[in-house]
Amino acid sequence: MELMVLLNALVTRLLFVLHSLIGVWRVTAVKKEPKYWLLALLNLLLCLETGLTLKFKQGRGYKWFSPAIFLYLICIVPSLWLLEIHHGTQYCGNEPGAVQVNVSNQDFNQSRDSSHGSEGTDHHIIQTAKVFVNQLSTICETVWTLALHQTFLLLLVVGRWLLPIGVEITRDQLSQLLLMFVGTAADILEFASETLDIEDVRKNYALINAILAVWTWSMLQFPLDLAVQHIGCKSSAPARRIPSLLLCRYSAELWNIGVSLFIQDGPFFIVRSILMGHFRIFNQMLVFFTAKNILVVTLQLYRLAVITLDFRATVLQKSRKGEVCCCPCEPYEAHAHATGHQENEMKEFVAFPPKEESQAPSEDH
Repeated sequence: MELMVLLNALVTRLLFVLHSLIGVWRVTAVKKEPKYWLLALLNLLLCLETGLTLKFKQGRGYKWFSPAIFLYLICIVPSLWLLEIHHGTQYCGNEPGAVQVNVSNQDFNQSRDSSHGSEGTDHHIIQTAKVFVNQLSTICETVWTLALHQTFLLLLVVGRWLLPIGVEITRDQLSQLLLMFVGTAADILEFASETLDIEDVRKNYALINAILAVWTWSMLQFPLDLAVQHIGCKSSAPARRIPSLLLCRYSAELWNIGVSLFIQDGPFFIVRSILMGHFRIFNQMLVFFTAKNILVVTLQLYRLAVITLDFRATVLQKSRKGEVCCCPCEPYEAHAHATGHQENEMKEFVAFPPKEESQAPSEDH
């Protein structure tokens, strides 16, 4: 096992565990009930996955699915749910937060001076850590929740970058996937922060749960790598049907369209339409992002129609010429075998000319 692969696999999963523990700590501090520390047991699944990956895959990833990302979602999403639900009971302004930071900085300086005058370096480090934790505890709850959301999405992108890739995915495909994840994470953060910050939404417990459910559903696209990979074709006869050939040629594009329609922009548009149509909630940002979702869904449907018509025209053109419509992602061995068979037939034809041509000289003689 390569040292760099092992290091990346362990460091990335350690970051996942630490961020998940910070989320559990915030839930316990907000709820003031130690029983919520039981959420930390979910990290045992991530530890088990780490051991199995190191043993059977030598630290490398899988073809179409990332178990580490999926288990990280399982570990952190419950904490964010609890923080968002409790988020509606507390509000804070800018001025109190600034006062808290100034007071904590003053305490920090006093503790540093006292430790220099009385005790050694170890006591100074302990006092500094206590003051730092107290300073973090005084930060407003809404700021904490938003910071966890932001670091969660950033860690998803950075973690997918650091995780060792499998042999089936290339660096070029990984770079495309990461660029897609950056845009996706920004849209998801806008959806969560923009809808949950509406005062009328905070007063409706059912609306909060519905928005969080759609937000969780949109997160399920991060463990999957189908957006940049082709599923491949089989050379058997059943695999050459029209739907199979369409899925073979445009698998990555079709997956992107499906994610947009059924996992991200489609559900986001439905939630925002319900907020405006049924609950009569209107603001400038809500209208803008609703129009954006409509535009994206329309363009994705247009892209699907273009792909279908292009594929249909290709199939009809090849059928008129009498050619066999083969998928471009079909294994090379099948084409090489067919080409070799045709070359052998041509050699036999040249080696053994027709009978009339072989008898023509004898008749002239």
